[in-house]
Amino acid sequence: MAQFERERISERTREGLEAARKRGKIGGRPRALNAAQLGEVRRMRDEEVRPVNEIAGLFKVSTKTIRRA
Repeated sequence: MAQFERERISERTREGLEAARKRGKIGGRPRALNAAQLGEVRRMRDEEVRPVNEIAGLFKVSTKTIRRA
């Protein structure tokens, strides 16, 4: 009985996520940088060769976010 109940909960969850996607909702954590900021970070990092920790301080994000950009 418990297994059936777990399967049903899982099924309803999948259906709910699918319905939300159809309404245009996106799950998960919001991005730290938008597209314009991302382009600027890449330019500063690759063309200006600024230190990663300096760029991270300017955009108030972690150094890992800058490295991933």
